Amino acid sequence: MPGPPIDWNLSQSPRKASMEQAHVPPLPRPLSVSRSDPERRLGVAAGRGTAVNTSFSGLVALLLTVIFFLGVYFLPPTHVRALFLERGPTQYFSVYLGIWCGVILLFKRRKLLIQRQSLQHAVIPENHEFVLTSQTADHVIRNIHAIADDPQRFIVFNRILVAVSNLKNIGRVSDVDDILRSLAERDESAHDTSFATLGGFLWAIPVLGFIGTVLGLAAAIGNFSSLLDNQDDVRAIVGSLKEVTGGLSTAFETTLLALVIALIVQLWITNQRKAEEVFLDDCQEYCLKQIVSRIKILSEENARPV
Repeated sequence: MPGPPIDWNLSQSPRKASMEQAHVPPLPRPLSVSRSDPERRLGVAAGRGTAVNTSFSGLVALLLTVIFFLGVYFLPPTHVRALFLERGPTQYFSVYLGIWCGVILLFKRRKLLIQRQSLQHAVIPENHEFVLTSQTADHVIRNIHAIADDPQRFIVFNRILVAVSNLKNIGRVSDVDDILRSLAERDESAHDTSFATLGGFLWAIPVLGFIGTVLGLAAAIGNFSSLLDNQDDVRAIVGSLKEVTGGLSTAFETTLLALVIALIVQLWITNQRKAEEVFLDDCQEYCLKQIVSRIKILSEENARPV
């Protein structure tokens, strides 16, 4: 368990120490990804930041898909029931991939809310007399561990820990800024990678719809050929016409369902991607205000606590 809130008394003045201590209120409970992340609470290995375990989300989506089609199966005979159950196998895969995307996006949304909690806590006292140096860096590190029991799993805390831990080896403030920028670029790359699976599914869903269209047209054309072969039999002609129209229904409705699912998923992905990009921008601003603007590099012979 993390220790108590850090004593920011870096001078010998009791009044100044009390002022600085007032800016670091004790947390009722340290932040923790393990307690809040839905995947980690179930004992599943989760990705860093907002990345989602694809295999686990696929199993959850499979269970939800089975429940969905069972519910549709017990519906009275309607067009909706026929749309999902009587239009070929591609409908099942399209719905499954759509639900899989929804599960991933819900998990990402929850993970983003967890990460945003870190931006609500200051790791450096608001007292402007405090200056971050190689001598005070350890106090910042201890305070971060007091705020969160697993700070490396928080994107912004991990950036600060890496930069502050190397503060003694840095000779210029711009070097710290470079480290933070490098870490920000890495996080942006991980952010793009976390959407790669969704991009693949978003491409596959309309393709499944087109496959269903081809299957439906092939069935309609085959039934139309049998219609021409039995043109002397009126009853056979009527029966063949029903099969032709059934094939056409499959052709158009599989594409319709796939395009609707793809549209919903695309809008959802766009909203989630924007929210995560705003969060990454907020992380950069947080590091700029909390770290870069408070650093003072002292020469070794003149270095002293603030």
